[in-house]
Amino acid sequence: MRVTNVTADAETFTCNAYLVEGDRTVLVDAGSVAGVEAVVADRVDDVDAVALTHQHGDHVGQLDAVLDAFDADLLCYDDHPRRTRELRDGDALRIGDEAFEAIYSPGHADDHLAFASDSTIFSGDVVVYSDGAFDDGSFGRTDMAGQSREREIESIRTILDRLPEGVEHMYAGHGEPFHGSVREVIERALARAERREPKYPDE
Repeated sequence: MRVTNVTADAETFTCNAYLVEGDRTVLVDAGSVAGVEAVVADRVDDVDAVALTHQHGDHVGQLDAVLDAFDADLLCYDDHPRRTRELRDGDALRIGDEAFEAIYSPGHADDHLAFASDSTIFSGDVVVYSDGAFDDGSFGRTDMAGQSREREIESIRTILDRLPEGVEHMYAGHGEPFHGSVREVIERALARAERREPKYPDE
């Protein structure tokens, strides 16, 4: 399974959008960088589906452009006019060469999903490896309207409870990917979230 961050060279704010090649070619989130569909087209001829972790603007800004370019299915939790499959907690989906489980994980966003397989997690914004606040285990911000630190904490706990033991690859919505003991990274993120202190000084 080959994973490529197709927004890695972006000069404007966006999420990481991951093109996953394999038995089923899937784009995890679409990002907000104009022309991302051309970057995808440079690598593959077809995209079977776009799977959304959530529908914040930095994750879906270029969604229509991608769907138009590839006539791909849209898999997501919340309503969307172009959704072809509703994903709920515990649903199975194939990304690349592996079977993933959708884990409902609100807090940063009410419609947030993480996707976990036996080797890999696409964690969206609920937990990340590094960002401007923490390195080696951080959590999504919860200081904006509609967000909740308490729900975020419960979501991280849920992910830990359901994370397969062999997961060694984490691809988050922001920051760098991580390869190694993903469980340890998520445990550090949980411990930091549980302090209930502002993630950023200006929160």
